Amino acid sequence: MQHVEDTLAVPRRLAGPQLLDAALAYAQDRHWEVLAGAWLEVGPGGAPRCSCASAACPSAGAHPTRPDWAAQASGSAMEVRRMWQKQPRASVLLPTGRTFDGIDVSESAGFHALARMERMGVPVGPVASTGARRMVFLVLPGAAAKVPEQLRGLGTPPESLDLAVRGEGDWIAAPPTRTAAGGCAQWARRPTEVNRWLPDAAELLSVLAYVCGREAAQARATR
Repeated sequence: MQHVEDTLAVPRRLAGPQLLDAALAYAQDRHWEVLAGAWLEVGPGGAPRCSCASAACPSAGAHPTRPDWAAQASGSAMEVRRMWQKQPRASVLLPTGRTFDGIDVSESAGFHALARMERMGVPVGPVASTGARRMVFLVLPGAAAKVPEQLRGLGTPPESLDLAVRGEGDWIAAPPTRTAAGGCAQWARRPTEVNRWLPDAAELLSVLAYVCGREAAQARATR
């Protein structure tokens, strides 16, 4: 199985048209709202740094740049063009809690879950590999409110898993955003006509809880 699908070329230096084209595709083809975020630039000594100039930025190169970012996100092609005309190097961010939520797990757990879902015939929506060793499974909105109780129903305390739900007030970095030195967001499962209709979180949760629980148990055993 090919783990990461090369659906968008990701060169070492991303040009504005590539980022704009990707943002327009998300807005026009998927009807997702899009936001232009921070970007990576060359710092002292040639090391990459976030455009926000914070040396300790936790989301270097891929985060909103203003407090009212939620109101700035748009699915309008005209507005998307304006965003990238102002800053062609801006990262492509997709707000969660609107047309989709995201179940966020470690990259290793995500790949194991995808393989297991494929064997079981579980329908999967788009899955983003964030470039920060995390994977986000896109599901129907509303998951953030339901998943903790659904996990308890599976006999798994939510706090015992390296699993989070990205809902209202959050975002994901979308391909081809560069998120760290040498790392780019990519699609582990790209958006297609086949997965246009997103799964409910409950359809994926038992598999995700299983692989995340196994990963947590292995981590405890090695301490």
